Amino acid sequence: MDCYTANWNPLGDSAFYRKYELYSMDWDLKEELRDCLVAAAPYGGPIALLRNPWRKEKAASVRPVLEIYSASGMPLASLLWKSGPVVSLGWSAEEELLCVQEDGVVLVYGLHGDFRRHFSMGNEVLQNRVLDARIFHTEFGSGVAILTGAHRFTLSANVGDLKLRRMPEVPGLQSAPSCWTTLCQDRVAHILLAVGPDLYLLDHAACSSVTPPGLAPGVSSFLQMAVSFTYRHLALFTDTGYIWMGTTSLKEKLCEFNCNIRAPPKQMVWCSRPRSKERAVVVAWERRLMVVGDAPESIQFVLDEDSYLVPELDGVRIFSRSTHEFLHEVPVASEEIFKIASMAPGALLLEAQKEYEKESQKADEYLREIQELGQLTQAVQQCIEAAGHEHRPDMQKSLLRAASFGKCFLDRFPPDSFVRMCQDLRVLNAVRDYHIGIPLTYSQYKQLTIQVLLDRLVLRRLYPLAIQICEYLRLPEVQGVSRILAHWACYKVQQKDVSDEDVARAINQKLGDTPGVSYSDIAARAYGCGRTELAIKLLEYEPRSGEQVPLLLKMKRSKLALSKAIESGDTDLVFTVLLHLKNELNRGDFFMTLRNQPMALSLYRQFCKYQELETLKDLYNQDDNHQELGSFHIRASYAAEERIEGRVAALQTAADAFYKAKNEFAAKATEDQMRLLRLQRRLEDELGGRFLDLSLHDTVTTLILGGHNKRAEQLARDFRIPDKRLWWLKLTALADLEDWEELEKFSKSKKSPIGYLVRQGPSLHPIPPSGE
Repeated sequence: MDCYTANWNPLGDSAFYRKYELYSMDWDLKEELRDCLVAAAPYGGPIALLRNPWRKEKAASVRPVLEIYSASGMPLASLLWKSGPVVSLGWSAEEELLCVQEDGVVLVYGLHGDFRRHFSMGNEVLQNRVLDARIFHTEFGSGVAILTGAHRFTLSANVGDLKLRRMPEVPGLQSAPSCWTTLCQDRVAHILLAVGPDLYLLDHAACSSVTPPGLAPGVSSFLQMAVSFTYRHLALFTDTGYIWMGTTSLKEKLCEFNCNIRAPPKQMVWCSRPRSKERAVVVAWERRLMVVGDAPESIQFVLDEDSYLVPELDGVRIFSRSTHEFLHEVPVASEEIFKIASMAPGALLLEAQKEYEKESQKADEYLREIQELGQLTQAVQQCIEAAGHEHRPDMQKSLLRAASFGKCFLDRFPPDSFVRMCQDLRVLNAVRDYHIGIPLTYSQYKQLTIQVLLDRLVLRRLYPLAIQICEYLRLPEVQGVSRILAHWACYKVQQKDVSDEDVARAINQKLGDTPGVSYSDIAARAYGCGRTELAIKLLEYEPRSGEQVPLLLKMKRSKLALSKAIESGDTDLVFTVLLHLKNELNRGDFFMTLRNQPMALSLYRQFCKYQELETLKDLYNQDDNHQELGSFHIRASYAAEERIEGRVAALQTAADAFYKAKNEFAAKATEDQMRLLRLQRRLEDELGGRFLDLSLHDTVTTLILGGHNKRAEQLARDFRIPDKRLWWLKLTALADLEDWEELEKFSKSKKSPIGYLVRQGPSLHPIPPSGE
């Protein structure tokens, strides 16, 4: 235990800090880190180096090289930089590399050096050039802040949804500030900058001067500033050698430390642990590393090589040409178990387990001591928690064995925490492997979540490991294996050295009918890579026509899309394709396509009946469908024409069409309607009243009600209305008029063909004879 705590360094009386090696770097750098632009992503993320940036002492003809490594130094990508001078590099939350150029253009690259997109920070930045830039992270995403040559700031809080904000001008600012950083307060990004002894806070509306409370006197300049990982705390390094630490609101001072070094540091970052009351800042010079906090003394390390600091959620990563280390505050559970002469329950349980393995009776003594104090449950929990914070697998196993040993003497200890910790540590040890190179701590892993970790493995194309983790943790297929297989398939379609047939077969053999996998999404990626035939082959495996058709339309395979839509039986889908075809093809080709698809033609006719009547007429003409054409003109005569001449002409066209269709009944009926319309117009002109659009029976009834009996009888003779029907119409009309005299006169004119009359209520109604 004494040896284990040899690298523990006390900071005051309440906290220890330790630094241990993550990896021995084997990246064979040809230049010092100081000669490169460096960016390292948090949460054990990758490292980007832009070798040979634009410096005056370098030959202009030498192109810089952008290289991306894993945290263990394994090369991921290398590309020759062919764009403009770069001012700053940074990683987004999605592990995309943002390269801010001098002209204000930001180029975005993937983890493997693949170009994603670019965007500009505005015309003002283009005109005044970029002096400095910062990549920062907020709850909304990753942002970019720019300092221009005109000493103005422009920022965007989310590069995924670019909205540029030009910050207010700083009064009297004639040169670049000595230091500046971005703050996030109340969900809004701010700029804090130092000009001589003054600090200014820029928000979207105003520039305000701020003063840190309790700052030591004599400060004439601020040389460096650092914001904590959670944006809650701020550190300021002054030219007097003092380091002021407080809240980012600049309303509360935490502490102040005099490091007795006035030279500006290369870097200054916070080193704090979640839920810890201790606050510490790590300051790096050329060959010295200092950890300072609320204590009169500091912790100092000698740097043998040029190093770079990466702030993390619970510590600081430090990498150089040869090593990659992690500096952090020793967690409380580890401190209680491993500190010298500790009598904490976890420490006693660990000793008991070790003595048990030696078959020593001291194991029983330690256990009895813990049980007498009633602290066995606490001891097990301490060992489980401490195991999560250990980086070495042998120490993890030792602590977990102690926890397992203690559990045996507890009746009702829930096993969930122990099992979950074993699973988490197995996952963490797998991703910490040198060939994977993601040195996550337990706290970072819990903050990141397993889903994000799987996404990062997918980004690194470590599909087998991601699938093994999903199967080991028994994640739902849709969230785990299926999702990873879909990403693998999207990567597979980008391999252009393999034939379309082989790629499609390999993807189908691997995926099969895996739930949650969309072949249409994979086909869309193939189409985006310029492999249209492969996309079509992949769509054959997609069981949902609703997913096939839109992509086929996008690929301009409209006829195939129409066939798929018809096979699905989904009329809405067929209508979608038909409307797309109508806009894509000329009229003749569109009609010819419909003739080869009877179902589509029928549906399109239904659509045209309500939306495009002229197109419907053209369809009937093209098909020589005279019967439907006649019906079309019948409907048109009532729906479209208001003048009697136009309606009669339309009916004449309909009659001609019915004759061509050899439907003489419909033709004769149409001609009778034409005669009736002409007669109704004449009646309106001669008698007044409304006759148009009445049926033949209603016309006769109207004439009788108007007292024009002779005209009614003449109309009946002209249209050959049977006597029985005429008698029925006349008797009903006269009864409704209560014209009893005319009714009696009419009944005596000749024998009634429809029977006798009876009184029923106020009117007389005929009763037909039997059989009528």
